[in-house]
Amino acid sequence: MKTISTYIYYTLLLMAAGFTTAFAQVTQPGTHISGKLINEKGAAVDYATVSLLKSTDSTVVKGTLTNDAGAYAFDNIKPGSYIIKATNVGYDKAFIAPFIITDNNVFAAPDLKMNTSVKALSAVTVTAIKPLIERKIDRTVMNVDGSILSTGNNAMEILERAPGVTVDKDDNISLKGKQGVTVMINDKLTYLSSSQLATLLRSTDGSTIQSIEIITNPSAKYDAAGNSGIINIKIKKNKQNGTNGSLTAAVSHASSFRNSQNLNINHKEGNLNVFGSLSHGDYPSSRVIDINRKITEGDTYTYFTQETRMPQKFHYNDFRLGADLDLSEKNTIGFVVSGTANSEHDLNYNRTNIGSTPNTVDSALNTNSDIHQTFRNFAANLNDRWKLDTLGQTLSVDLDYSRFTNNSDASYATDYFLPDGSIQHAPELLRNQTPSVIDIRSAKIDYAKPISKSVKFEAGAKFSDVKTDNDLRAQIYNGAGFVNDTTRSNRFIYTEKITAGYLNLNKQYKSGSVQLGLRAEYTQSNGNLIGSTPVDRSYLNFFPSVFVNQTLDSKNEMTFSYSRRIDRPNYSQLNPFVYYLDPYTFSEGNSFLKPQYTNNFELGYVYNKTIDVSLGYSHTTDVNMEIILTQGNKSFQTNLNLANQTNYNINIFAPYTIAKWWTGSANFNGFHGTLKADNINGGNIDNQSTAFVFKTTQTFIFGTVKGETSLNYESPVTYGIYDIHARKGIDAAVSKTFDDKKFNVKFGVDDVFNMRRNDIDSYELGNNFNIRQKGDSRVYRITATYNFGNSKIKHHDHRTGAEEESGRAGH
Repeated sequence: MKTISTYIYYTLLLMAAGFTTAFAQVTQPGTHISGKLINEKGAAVDYATVSLLKSTDSTVVKGTLTNDAGAYAFDNIKPGSYIIKATNVGYDKAFIAPFIITDNNVFAAPDLKMNTSVKALSAVTVTAIKPLIERKIDRTVMNVDGSILSTGNNAMEILERAPGVTVDKDDNISLKGKQGVTVMINDKLTYLSSSQLATLLRSTDGSTIQSIEIITNPSAKYDAAGNSGIINIKIKKNKQNGTNGSLTAAVSHASSFRNSQNLNINHKEGNLNVFGSLSHGDYPSSRVIDINRKITEGDTYTYFTQETRMPQKFHYNDFRLGADLDLSEKNTIGFVVSGTANSEHDLNYNRTNIGSTPNTVDSALNTNSDIHQTFRNFAANLNDRWKLDTLGQTLSVDLDYSRFTNNSDASYATDYFLPDGSIQHAPELLRNQTPSVIDIRSAKIDYAKPISKSVKFEAGAKFSDVKTDNDLRAQIYNGAGFVNDTTRSNRFIYTEKITAGYLNLNKQYKSGSVQLGLRAEYTQSNGNLIGSTPVDRSYLNFFPSVFVNQTLDSKNEMTFSYSRRIDRPNYSQLNPFVYYLDPYTFSEGNSFLKPQYTNNFELGYVYNKTIDVSLGYSHTTDVNMEIILTQGNKSFQTNLNLANQTNYNINIFAPYTIAKWWTGSANFNGFHGTLKADNINGGNIDNQSTAFVFKTTQTFIFGTVKGETSLNYESPVTYGIYDIHARKGIDAAVSKTFDDKKFNVKFGVDDVFNMRRNDIDSYELGNNFNIRQKGDSRVYRITATYNFGNSKIKHHDHRTGAEEESGRAGH
């Protein structure tokens, strides 16, 4: 490992030298001017406008904005006499008296104090309503705060309405037709499996969300995981000293009543900023699954008709507590701790009829399962950030620890029946306990330095260490009592270490920008099914990225991006345990799964900062895909590495205004994909499919009353071996604010016409089955939200180091 780490270090060092030399050649000689804006209390004034003027006639030479430390700078200034002028909302104009600049020197301007404007004391409140969807140069932003979606919806429900995003029956998130999305919260990866991530998103109240960012091609600064990009959920920020918060309570009904409560509170005083949240919810739900299978053995056919009812009760309790302390103007330390204490109770009632024809019952069986699960998670982050100068040079360090403790206690009872309905023999009784522990440790360091006003250099390193321990203890009833079932009992231990480093270099031009990046990751892993031969792997990968932006004129922009990505299997997929639905239907993991690699290309066009069109191409090798295979009279679900997958996509987003009170947006995402694999269960896969997703949202505003409707249609699509039927639905909501917008009440209905279903067919690799699923899609909801205290408080958004690893934690 020492040799590989040294190789990474020197490779990145040589690239840094080469990049720095190449970009330094474009800088021009001249005087460098720097300074800082402060208010009456000596605190920094951030994002203020600073202008450099000629003292002779007040002609503007250059302009800039202060950063979050109140610092500003002007480069390449010719000799002469100048004045510095500063303006900002809520402050009086401020000036620095004329000063003389000579050839090629450095001028440090004195701190410029800005006084609060007297007019601001009797300020008129101006409310700017952001569009629901915004397109920025490198990402699409869904502005949740201020949207009617924010009240009474959780993060998962809001995410399903985002441009290009789809969520399937198993809560797998796809972006522009591609799975493998990385989900982050405040730039922090969640480290969860799809089911755990769904739990987290459902317990994140929409009223706490500022926006959702969709990043299709992340830079080298981010972990290389995620072949279809990153979805970053931004939690609301605070802006001033004081205390504020919000209290939200919701009651909803689908097949049963649900409830949720959420408290968010923030306090900032002086150099200390404290923030926290508490959430609780009870989320009962129900799902019905019908599976029809046809098994062929020579000239003999056997038909399985399964009906399964799956009521579920889910309870969640989450907390988050953090603080930031400014030790000085240049140094801020902070911590964030969070945890969950969730439980789930699943009851599955399965009836299977078996016959030689679809309408004949030769035998039958009932399998009832009772599963109790608990999920405990604790995560802690320590961070330190230094501002090394006033020009934007920074250094940050993160230390992270996460621990997931999950337990499952399941019992299964299967009764067998003859055609006349009489009991065939004694019931089969099974039970198992599955304790699981995941420990994640990581450390990372990030450095950024502006080489000049137009060139910025970034570099960083990260190390992560993961260990998972899964113990399946199974018993079978032998007539006298339960005894150990050695055919199903197993213990699986998985360890993984990743050493990574990256470089980024960004050059800003008058009408565009270029960014080059390279990330290197060295992975060592060991999967050990006790009693079997361990699976050891080690591999070094490089992940380049390129971003180009060009402004053609005031209304037209073009972008191009490329990045290489990796998707490592999540920890539950690597766990080879077998989980039963009934004796003929089960799922199992695959400890031999390899990572998949994707090359992503995207060409984008933006018209008038609103209409956005993007064309994308991606090619993935060693595709990790969920597969259902049929062997004999049994069908089982597992994950396999297939050969390769190619995806083409086009995404069009267009907002519009019909009237002052009526706005909307339309989003079309079309994609064409091909998938190839050889010798899978004795067969080959070579299919292609063209499909599209269309979404439109309408917003109506009448004073303090808002209404919103959204329509979503997903066309039929072939994905892997599955033919997925069309999905469609319409949501509607209306809300009213009271008490100067401090109190909000909302009534909403998801899937107004109860149309959303998840129906799948498969006729490949020896399969012949149909799955029909209907869950609690129509939900009636009443939500009340009360906002208290100062509404302009700010806490630091912080991106921790424990990111990609937690995103793969499974249970």
